[in-house]
Amino acid sequence: MASTLSRPAQILHQLIRCASITPEEGGALDVLENLLKPLGFETHRLVFSAESTPDVENLYARLGTRAPNFCFAGHTDVVPVGDESSWTSPPFQGAVDNGMMIGRGAVDMKGGIACFIAAVELYLAGEGKPKGSISLLITGDEEGPAINGTIKLLEWAKAQGEVLDACIVGEPTNPEKLGDAIKIGRRGSLTGKITVTGIQGHVAYPHLADNPVRGMVALCFELLAEPFDQGTDEFQPTNLEVTTIDTGNPAANVIGATAKATFNVRFNDTWSVETLKGEIVARLKRGAASQALRQGREPVSFDVEWPDRPSPVFLTRDDALVDTLSAAVEAVTGTNPELSTGGGTSDARFIKDYCPVVEFGLVGQTMHQVDERVSLDDLDRLTGIYCDFLTRYFSPSAGSE
Repeated sequence: MASTLSRPAQILHQLIRCASITPEEGGALDVLENLLKPLGFETHRLVFSAESTPDVENLYARLGTRAPNFCFAGHTDVVPVGDESSWTSPPFQGAVDNGMMIGRGAVDMKGGIACFIAAVELYLAGEGKPKGSISLLITGDEEGPAINGTIKLLEWAKAQGEVLDACIVGEPTNPEKLGDAIKIGRRGSLTGKITVTGIQGHVAYPHLADNPVRGMVALCFELLAEPFDQGTDEFQPTNLEVTTIDTGNPAANVIGATAKATFNVRFNDTWSVETLKGEIVARLKRGAASQALRQGREPVSFDVEWPDRPSPVFLTRDDALVDTLSAAVEAVTGTNPELSTGGGTSDARFIKDYCPVVEFGLVGQTMHQVDERVSLDDLDRLTGIYCDFLTRYFSPSAGSE
């Protein structure tokens, strides 16, 4: 079958057949190295470790030694397949049906990586070596804790004297059709956990107990009662969602001792991590002061902790990168892409500390789903967009001799 597929589809077929469920490499980096070395790339395989997290293998590859150094970035790890019996074909087979390739990672984001490499091959065949360098930064734990991947690979590259001048992350950014949107930034993400402490007791003797659920309801109401802001020109309004409330108490006739809640905030550039934490704590204090667990008792006692590493908000204002990619998208698709900051987080939040970064990839409607799939036509067109971008980026006016 592979011989009848276009070049990006051939590469994707190889990658899907690697069962690289995070954090396993699964042979995917072997496939990439075997493709990149014949093109003249110098490759580096790096394994990073941290306590209480799995080791992760990553890849940095570079063609050329001159500036500017343009980077394609992405990840070969994928989420678990779920109930494999629900798939119409094995998730690591790469079956083709009705113009679609089915498989885990088809759009998130082995398809984007396949298009990276096919575009570089196409560019080199047409233009020769660039007046600058092309690099690939490929991680293996984007779908996991994101500790031993992009962060450490970027630190390693900097220590080696590598300088990235611009980057495209190949995440599936398009909501409906290829060409819909380029991600030029991301909202920040902050997770918090609240604990309200009461007094355990029998439900028939409530005067001997303090029910922490009463206090938790008051705190959550205060968090959700007022909007944080109205949004900005580039970003949606900041939004907080309470995602869990639990007492850990299975008995219907027992008042629990504690209630715990988790919330997540996706925030815009109205806030920093610290100012947002300050606003949340202020709201919790107001909620606690307004409500005792029982009349005549002390106000609600609570603790809040921030268990996860927050993701700061960022916005890429590099017109050269954004305009060049927009022009390439429009040239291939006929669509002028929206410049978007919606959606969740990605490894672009780490790359933005090293160089201007945007995200553009495939249509993301089936990512993480059963029968994740990609249009073969979209693979060809995304390859064309990336190749056109490289041609424009490395035009005679770009780079240094």
